[in-house]
Amino acid sequence: MKGNNLVVSEQIEMVQPTARQMLSKVPEVTIFFWIIKVLCTTVGETFADFLNFNLGLGLTNTTIIMGVSFFIVLFFQFKSVKYTPGVYWLTVVLISVFGTLVTDNLTDGMGVPLELSTVVFSALLGLTFLFWYLSEKTLSIHSIFTVKREVFYWLTILFTFALGTAVGDLYSEQLGFGYLKTGITVILIIGCIFIAWKMRLDGVLSFWIAYILTRPLGASLGDYLSQPKVNGGLGLGTTVTSVIFLVAILAIIVFLAVSKIDINAKSETAETNQTNGNKKNVLLQTIITLCIFLGAGIGGYIGRSNDIAAQSNNASQATLGGQLSGFIKIENDMLNNVNSNNFVSAKKDADNLEHDWDADEPKLRKIDGRTWTKIDGTIDVILASVRSSNPDVSKCKSALNNSLSVLNNANK
Repeated sequence: MKGNNLVVSEQIEMVQPTARQMLSKVPEVTIFFWIIKVLCTTVGETFADFLNFNLGLGLTNTTIIMGVSFFIVLFFQFKSVKYTPGVYWLTVVLISVFGTLVTDNLTDGMGVPLELSTVVFSALLGLTFLFWYLSEKTLSIHSIFTVKREVFYWLTILFTFALGTAVGDLYSEQLGFGYLKTGITVILIIGCIFIAWKMRLDGVLSFWIAYILTRPLGASLGDYLSQPKVNGGLGLGTTVTSVIFLVAILAIIVFLAVSKIDINAKSETAETNQTNGNKKNVLLQTIITLCIFLGAGIGGYIGRSNDIAAQSNNASQATLGGQLSGFIKIENDMLNNVNSNNFVSAKKDADNLEHDWDADEPKLRKIDGRTWTKIDGTIDVILASVRSSNPDVSKCKSALNNSLSVLNNANK
């Protein structure tokens, strides 16, 4: 019997190093994990805008390029037999861009309301968690050592970025909270989650809530730094902001690769035991947490929507007629500057157009969401054309004339 026990013990010892090596497919959750996650999310927001507007690629081309890049890097991530900081975090950067673009395409390209996107991606994320747990009996990121679990892991992350984008845009833009207020609100919520975790909120539940919330946090930070001052930002621009954060990401990745701080499975046992030790308690915590978020989110949405309706003198008006004259004037001025090849002034007009359009979004979208979405699409094309590093006069004129046509028809 002792001999058999010795053999079993030796077999376990032989298996453990391999298991721990496979567990290192994803990094240990440290402060560096959260810092680089927010940085990656910020770059995802600003770099997508850089490609879309500064380089003038447009939303469709940007989505195709970033989608192909993401799946190529994801292939190498799956092919890797252990956690490799450079490959892993490059995958996170690209999935953040791609997840953001998925929501942007639904909103700007197909006119899908952000409310519907939020509900759909919430359901898809919930179903992914459900099937993951039913299949693997755990949602812990410290157990990603099979292909199936890694598929669930990256699918979950994709939906967290898409959902975070929808929720962040819904509150910061459509409901008019702005980038800074949205960012501060998210920080406060994450702080509450951290305190709750210290008070024995389930570790896996806490992790995924924080992971979802870092998407609107990073996006708000990116928009606040990159957007012009007239839009409530610091005016650094998407190029400068992207470079700053990419350098910071690279520096941290190099540090992690050398120090190997994020290759550590020490919390695996504690986290797994906490989750498996009292499944009923975890289920109760999950239900309560979901109810709190649903109550606060829906209540905040209804309250803010009612405020917007009350503040709008034309909230009961069925059309946008007579309310778009200011935008028509800005675009006409921009067209005159483009015809004069004065792109310095045209770009200033673009900043004013974006600011005024975003400021009036809650009111105008409340009146006629479908027409607002159509106009918003034409304005996006204008901004991409005029802000291009090498603006094409004919493309700018075409974009402006198209937008003016839509605006004039809606303003009647």
